[in-house]
Amino acid sequence: MENNRNFFITIALSVLILAVWQYFYVLPRSEAQREAARVEQQRIEEQKKAAGTDTGTPAAPGAIPNAPGTDAVTPAGREQALATTTRAKIDTPSLEGSINLTGARLDDLKLKHYTETVDKNSPEISLLNPAALPNGYYAEIGFVGNDKTGAVPGPETVWTVDGNATLTPTTPVTLTYSNDKGLTFKRTFSVDTDYMFTVSDTVQNAGTAAVSLSNYGRVTRFDKPLVASTYVLHEGLIGFTGTEGLQEHKYASIESDKQFTPGKSTDGWLGITDKYWAVTLVPTEKQPFQPRYAFFEDGRHRYQSDFLTDPITVAAGQSATVESEIFAGAKEVGKINAYAEDRQIKRFDLLIDWGWFHFITKPMFWLIDTLYKFFGNFGLAILATTVIVKAIFYPLANKSYASMANMKKVQPKMLEIREKYADDKMKQQQAMMELYKTEKINPIAGCWPVALQIPVFFALYKVLYITIEMRHAPFFGWIQDLAAPDPTSLFNLFGLIPITLPHMLMIGVWPLIMGVTMFLQMRMNPTPPDPTQAAIFTWMPVIFTFMMAGFPAGLVIYWAWNNTLSILQQGIIMKRQGAKIELWDNLVALFRKKPSPAE
Repeated sequence: MENNRNFFITIALSVLILAVWQYFYVLPRSEAQREAARVEQQRIEEQKKAAGTDTGTPAAPGAIPNAPGTDAVTPAGREQALATTTRAKIDTPSLEGSINLTGARLDDLKLKHYTETVDKNSPEISLLNPAALPNGYYAEIGFVGNDKTGAVPGPETVWTVDGNATLTPTTPVTLTYSNDKGLTFKRTFSVDTDYMFTVSDTVQNAGTAAVSLSNYGRVTRFDKPLVASTYVLHEGLIGFTGTEGLQEHKYASIESDKQFTPGKSTDGWLGITDKYWAVTLVPTEKQPFQPRYAFFEDGRHRYQSDFLTDPITVAAGQSATVESEIFAGAKEVGKINAYAEDRQIKRFDLLIDWGWFHFITKPMFWLIDTLYKFFGNFGLAILATTVIVKAIFYPLANKSYASMANMKKVQPKMLEIREKYADDKMKQQQAMMELYKTEKINPIAGCWPVALQIPVFFALYKVLYITIEMRHAPFFGWIQDLAAPDPTSLFNLFGLIPITLPHMLMIGVWPLIMGVTMFLQMRMNPTPPDPTQAAIFTWMPVIFTFMMAGFPAGLVIYWAWNNTLSILQQGIIMKRQGAKIELWDNLVALFRKKPSPAE
């Protein structure tokens, strides 16, 4: 029992640390980043008004040209910004937007299946935006030439649409551009039904001499998420290239380092990732390329993941083709895994941050997702997952609860030993060990049911936090988003009183249910004789109720259901073992009038 209580306390401290970190670090950081974004916007506006605005340092020969939109932000809205350039429309089952014919870049993309809030009528997620906007974010493919090549396609190149002007999964769009050195560039955009674009560039050399040029690609972003790079997941610059493997650069770290250039590679991918969305480049496999992750301060501050291939030679009268891919969309687990396997994109599955304990987190998601396909509701899938986990560990839990029941039966003998050897801890410990041996009791066994909850708890928390499948996933009633906290509160009578409450007072129905089930589970055991432990056990359910209120509702529902199953399981096993179930006596004792010292 002593060890079992210690494990309960360990869990309490673990969750307490997590909750305190969220309340005192994540929430204030969110406010600070909102203020930083406001200050940055103000700085950009002032910069626009100033004369001689810095447009950035000219690109060095053989280097990727400067990104567009680095001079100043426009006060115009999104539609006005889109109207300033000629565009080719994008329309697929998953995406809508347009290709900017200036630069032939993707800077207008919305996700049809995802809205900003739970309300289905709220605006669609705008993933990519024109560079002139404060939240400018785009992907671009181009070339770096030299004196012999003449002007090559870059950020300011105006392309011409050749034929069809609407990109769909069945109708690619072809763009053309010719320079004065006899080079003609044909770029074909194609897209699947989900989120993968293929950019095929054919260079035709009608000149009299061979030319060499390099292919580049970049994902550039001018803003960043309001809350980015928590310890739970990575948000920022990311890639998997070369022998160095996975590269993750948080916004704060790349702002400090300015630039990181790993070794050259012949395969892999790189880009920028958010919690639920990502934009990544998959360079051509025909040429080695140099990846780079950078933060630029010239003109507008911006974050960029880019690559530059080794020179490609095109002989006179000949042509050469390079093909790159651009992923721009939601990080849906099944689709990410399919891209990694079907298109042979090296470790593309790492775009989803499963964490160090991926060997627990991935199976947890697979189980929940599989059950979701059966039940049609992620909440029911979580409840069923809890039952399955309980069944898997039932033999171990059965032994553990049986050991706990035996501990209860010999508790009078244990108290007798403590009293007999109160002044000699060594003899007390020896007598206890002899008692355990005689009664065939393993005092550590009672800890396992509690200890096993820790990895399951954190794996489920990770799944709820990082996977887009859980975003806006409803349960029943008032729970319309299992990845968000319970929106109700005891302190406004669950919405009957129309007042706005501070975050710490949002104690919803499910946290209260969780607290009650935890209280009942702890009352299944005898009250600890130590006053300090007794006080901890009394107040722990109350503390957990407040702590868990800010956690995803799906996690709270899991905990409440797990507690309920544990109560039933422990009660059945204790009854079989002939051990007394202390629940009713403990409840009666809790409300019984305490005798005064005089009595």
